[in-house]
Amino acid sequence: MALSSHTLDRYIAGQSPLHMLDARVKLSLTLAYILALALLPPGTWLLTALAASLLWAAVHWSQVGLRTILVRAFVALPFALVAVTLVFSVPGQPIFSLPLGPWVLTASDTGLVRFASIVLKSWLSVQAALLLTATTHFTQVLYALRALRLPTLLVAILSFAYRYLFVMIDEAQRMLRARACRSAEVAGQRSGGSLVWRATVVGQMVGTLFVRSYERSERIYVAMLARGFTGELRMLNPRTLTQREQGILLVGLATLAGLVLIAYVV
Repeated sequence: MALSSHTLDRYIAGQSPLHMLDARVKLSLTLAYILALALLPPGTWLLTALAASLLWAAVHWSQVGLRTILVRAFVALPFALVAVTLVFSVPGQPIFSLPLGPWVLTASDTGLVRFASIVLKSWLSVQAALLLTATTHFTQVLYALRALRLPTLLVAILSFAYRYLFVMIDEAQRMLRARACRSAEVAGQRSGGSLVWRATVVGQMVGTLFVRSYERSERIYVAMLARGFTGELRMLNPRTLTQREQGILLVGLATLAGLVLIAYVV
């Protein structure tokens, strides 16, 4: 369980003011930040830099470490590179040409600006989401989602998927250890069978894991029904937001709205 928790749980324990802030405030500001980035027109570099500075100030406030957030956020860059086709498909002033067999791809300045904007905004959006998960327990995020009127069934699905993902990983690790204990290896010789044999073994392990997971889910659901589960996750003693938290939420939303307004007015 320790290995799977270390791999999947991105929460970083701390006592910073951002850690102590209510999850509903942090989730609302994170969603508003991502929405504000998406609404900024391509090429508004000054406003994008201002948005990045606000995010990095929050990272400094959280005491998580800017380097940690930046390194984790690089995982999103390969997905953002899918938008590279915009460089060659958006009309604009030609910059360079790239021969590709019988075709010639021409890059435009407008397409390059739009591509760079998408990559930068995606990178900042992932950083904002990582900051949320680094300073907020997943159970608190679920509570915040429910407070924002996300459907109860969807919140329950997210909760169970997160909770029992660790159980499935532990089950898979036990199966891998059992296979390793039953696999003889002679020094100087290649162990195991052919590629087809290895694929067959992996397929059987995946099938066994699916059957075990399905059976366990049935037992858990029956046990939950026996204990009065009605499909809604409940939390003890939900509290109201303090005046300080309400002020932080209002100031944050107003700042983000001002960034978007400046982008379209000025």
